[in-house]
Amino acid sequence: MSAPRFYCPPPLPFSTNAELPPDAAHHASRVLRLRVGDAVQIFDGLGNALDATIHAINGKHVLLGNLQTVLDTSSSNLRIHLAQAMSTSDKMDWVMQKATELGVNSIQAVQTQRSVAKLSETRAEKRSSHWQGVTIAACEQCGRNTLPGIFAPQELAVWLVSQRDVKHSKFILLPEGAVALKEYAALKGDVTLLIGPEGGFSNDEALMAQHAGFVPIRLGPRVLRTETAALAGITAIQTLWGDFN
Repeated sequence: MSAPRFYCPPPLPFSTNAELPPDAAHHASRVLRLRVGDAVQIFDGLGNALDATIHAINGKHVLLGNLQTVLDTSSSNLRIHLAQAMSTSDKMDWVMQKATELGVNSIQAVQTQRSVAKLSETRAEKRSSHWQGVTIAACEQCGRNTLPGIFAPQELAVWLVSQRDVKHSKFILLPEGAVALKEYAALKGDVTLLIGPEGGFSNDEALMAQHAGFVPIRLGPRVLRTETAALAGITAIQTLWGDFN
């Protein structure tokens, strides 16, 4: 069984001793009920991680010792950027969690014409903070040391304007997409995947995306739910060109 992992905001304490942040300490002592001598791992979300041993523990403080640097082997050689249309909160949480586990580098929520969820600026900031927590927990679970970038929701049209000058490969998933992913030559560097809402993109939105350089693709003969489409697309990309290969 692997050692429990905890996120510690940077910089990591590259010294003889370190103390877990309060929330992590509470989880270690009250939830996991760890004890002195137990092995743990801490990471900073930037790719750095340390193996450690608990030297002292109580409800609010967990002191670590025997710190040893861990080589990061959890990052994909392909940088995947997911643009996900807003959906219900539970579906967005699911996408954030699983996309993190699958290795995406950034996630941009976009408001579309058919998005079920519509957020005010204040609520959008709160959701972004919540999603950050979801991705931290996902990294703790899956062994990943680098947190994905989480960006506050934007209107699709506004976000597409910012994408016009982006030169790396960009795909939009459409049921009528004329090209399968496997027909592309090997991708390197960065790739952006745009996923629509429950009701799909409107015709105008699909055209705007293509004018911004997004290539329409399909994933098989079936229409996928928005949360399924995101994870299937990421998995396909990782399998063809990323670290699933």
